Amino acid sequence: MSSIQAQGRSSQGQRIDYKIVLVLSLVHFTGDFYSSFFTPLLPAFQAKLGLTLTQIGLITGTVRFLSFVVQPAVGYMADRYETRWFVLTGLFLVFFVIPFSGIAPNYWVLLTILCLGSFGSSMFHPSTSGMVNLYAGNRAGFAQSIFNTGGTLSFALGPVFITWYVSRFGLSAMPWTMLLGLVSYIFCLKYMPKPVSENMAGLGFINSLKRTFGKVYKAVFLIWLVMVLRAVVGQTFLTFMPIYLTHHGHPLPSVGVIIALFTIAGTLSGLTAGYCADRFGFKPVFFISYLLMAPTLLMFLYMPGLGAYASSFLAGFFVLAPMPLGVVMAQKLAPGSRAMAASLMMGLAYGLGGVISPGIGWLADIFGLTIVLKCTAFIPLVCLVPIAMFPKIK
Repeated sequence: MSSIQAQGRSSQGQRIDYKIVLVLSLVHFTGDFYSSFFTPLLPAFQAKLGLTLTQIGLITGTVRFLSFVVQPAVGYMADRYETRWFVLTGLFLVFFVIPFSGIAPNYWVLLTILCLGSFGSSMFHPSTSGMVNLYAGNRAGFAQSIFNTGGTLSFALGPVFITWYVSRFGLSAMPWTMLLGLVSYIFCLKYMPKPVSENMAGLGFINSLKRTFGKVYKAVFLIWLVMVLRAVVGQTFLTFMPIYLTHHGHPLPSVGVIIALFTIAGTLSGLTAGYCADRFGFKPVFFISYLLMAPTLLMFLYMPGLGAYASSFLAGFFVLAPMPLGVVMAQKLAPGSRAMAASLMMGLAYGLGGVISPGIGWLADIFGLTIVLKCTAFIPLVCLVPIAMFPKIK
């Protein structure tokens, strides 16, 4: 594949505008902080409303679909209607609506509340991620990593906060948690800039895809493919890690710490990967990350006792490191539609990785969870072939 060079636009020339990047990261952190409440509270919702496993499965699938899989369509809308209210409305739906799930009187009200919050999440993700590159200067990888860290850190802290809060004050007190989001919302309302026009208003969805990715669709597809497979690996381990650890004698508090270490490692590796990509190029960082995913994941599966803590951190470090890089590469290849590119690499890829989880669970029922996790750990090595075909991007 021939070398492709693409340069993203920036309002700050060669210098990164940390103020705007941090504001966008605050939007990301706040939205994902509230979005992370849902999963750890499923046992509480089940006990309160008498939910069946089928109902829980429907909630999980619907939330995942509306939060991630629909992002390309929402990204197109964000490119078409260049207004910051698109972002602010999405953020408002998340922090204002989701806390009311604690007082939902029945299953259908709960489902409606979580659907509204999930759709809000899909609204702000493509828009804010698409804006980061405008203020990144010549540090696009590092700036996107800062933005990504906001989401990763919130998914580490959010479950810890909400489980402590509900255990102390109860589900009925959840609406009061929106006060935290309100403070953040007011700050973002004051400092978040207006998106820059992508000139997509006169194009339809299909034509906008052709204009954006027509000349670079092969390179974008390769990047998207390895991002989907990374999401499959990451989602599989995060979904089934608690069950695996419990079966191997870890108590629930220990399981929570090990999962938190996996996620927190991603906040550090995302920043490291972004910094290294700006200095040495995206392709080498991708290659090293995917090469080291397999041995660290296998190390986690084979190291018992206290070794699970260190191996979980190492595995999370490499599994989560490439998350911001795929977004930046796609935006540099297709700078005409940053929100659409971000939605493909972050939303659709991550969502598809989660959608496959039920199939992974079915295989685990047949062949055993340990065998399936070991096989999943080798998937990153398959990705080394398409990574070798990545274009060189400066």
